[in-house]
Amino acid sequence: MADFQGRQPTLLARYQKARRKHAVEVDLPEGIKAFLSPGAHNELQASVLRDFWPNFVPKAKLLYLGDTAKRDWHVDAMMLAQVGLPYSAHDKFPDLVFWLEDREWLVLVEAVTSHGPVSPKRRAELEDLLKDSPHHRVYVTAFASRKAFKQHMDEIAWETEVWVAEVPDHMIHYNGPKFLAPFPDEEMP
Repeated sequence: MADFQGRQPTLLARYQKARRKHAVEVDLPEGIKAFLSPGAHNELQASVLRDFWPNFVPKAKLLYLGDTAKRDWHVDAMMLAQVGLPYSAHDKFPDLVFWLEDREWLVLVEAVTSHGPVSPKRRAELEDLLKDSPHHRVYVTAFASRKAFKQHMDEIAWETEVWVAEVPDHMIHYNGPKFLAPFPDEEMP
């Protein structure tokens, strides 16, 4: 009997195998495969990793990635401390944190599926977390669709960015006149 039981997978092993079967798989740089727990939030985070990262901050290093099941799926605690954002599991960390060293930018991304966007209140909370960081901050709210964006557009803080996964090559700038200019490829009549 003991020999038979020893050859059988444990209940935990069976559950883990079933979860991995439905996991959200993402290819990260350096050949790393990420398996996030299933669900809409992690699907959106996977889109941020697959589309936003290479399109808008391709040279950035991923310092933090939370998961709905494992909040600290990826934490580069040493780099986070160096850039003035020491990690604590009890803090209200953004969903993803990228470090763009050549510009000294911290890019903080909130993936919105159930919780809200980078609102004025959320931005103040993040600024408080970053009180010891001398680096520039870029706040990005990510949505899966335009419909999801429309549900939250009145809550979004000024001086932040919006990225929508269904149109991954574009961003919406909540930055006033900062980007008021003709599109570079436009020809004069």
